[in-house]
Amino acid sequence: MKTVKDLISEISELLLFIKKEYPVSYKLLDEDPITIPNLEHPHVSTEDLEKYLEILKDLIAKKQIKK
Repeated sequence: MKTVKDLISEISELLLFIKKEYPVSYKLLDEDPITIPNLEHPHVSTEDLEKYLEILKDLIAKKQIKK
């Protein structure tokens, strides 16, 4: 099982790749700082991060974006 740090790193790397190589697709992901919770210590589980990572991978696969 991956750690929270590993998952966040993988998500960040994937988002950066999409933003750099496919800016139009990145805009469709609607990644916006406004979606970040305004709580001081929001709870995000590893399961939540794993689901988000899989969603990103699925979206990329559907758009046939290859890293």
